[in-house]
Amino acid sequence: MVRILTRSELAFIIDHTLLKPDTVPDDIEKLCEEAIRYGFYSVCINPVWVSFASEILIESGPLVCSVVGFPLGATNCMGEEAAKAVDSGAAELDMVIPLGYLKSGNITDTARCIQDVVRASSGNPVKVIIETCLLTDEEKVLACRIAMDSGASWVKTSTGFNSGGATVSDVVLMRSTVGEALGVKASGGIRTLAGALAMIEAGAGRLGCSGSIEIIESLNV
Repeated sequence: MVRILTRSELAFIIDHTLLKPDTVPDDIEKLCEEAIRYGFYSVCINPVWVSFASEILIESGPLVCSVVGFPLGATNCMGEEAAKAVDSGAAELDMVIPLGYLKSGNITDTARCIQDVVRASSGNPVKVIIETCLLTDEEKVLACRIAMDSGASWVKTSTGFNSGGATVSDVVLMRSTVGEALGVKASGGIRTLAGALAMIEAGAGRLGCSGSIEIIESLNV
C-alpha cells in the first residue's frame, strides 16, 4: 500500500469539495476555513461561489477550483463559463466531458468542447471529468485520449452525481491510458482512508472528497 507519511502530505492531494445545490455562503466560508486549517490543495465549488471563495483564500495556500458544464456536460457555453470562472479567481477547472457527443462517436465536437475550455482557462489546469460509471471501458480509453489530445492537464473519474463514483479499476485504466502525460483525479464515493490510499496506489495524483476531514483525521501520523 502507498505510504503517506503525514496528514499534510495526504491533505495536499485532496480537493476539498462542496457541490451541493443548496450550498449557502456560510457553507463556503466553512469549507475555505477547513481548507486552510488542514492544508488541502484546493476547494472545489460551483461557479457562483468562486469570487466569494477567492476573497477568503486570497492570502492562503489552498486554490479555488471551479466546475464547468457540471454535472451533465450538456451545455453549449462551457468556454464562456470557464472564462468567467477564471476571471472570478478560479485557478483550476474541472469540466464534464460532453457525454452525448462522446457516446455517439462524435469525436470532433467532444474535442472542440474541451479545447474551448482549455483556451478559456488562460493556462490554468483543466481536468476533464469523463463520468466513468456511464461509459464502457472502450469509451473511457477514448475519452482519456481525446482529453490528452485536446490540451487537458488531467482526467477525472466522476461528478459524484450519477450512479457511481471512482473505482480502483477505472483509475488503473485511466492511468495506463494517459501514462505520465496527464494527471488522474479520482472523485466520487471516496469516504475512508483506505479508499483514498487505494486510489493513490492505483495511480491517482489528486482526490476529490467531501468527507476530506474524516479521511485526514483517521490518519494517525
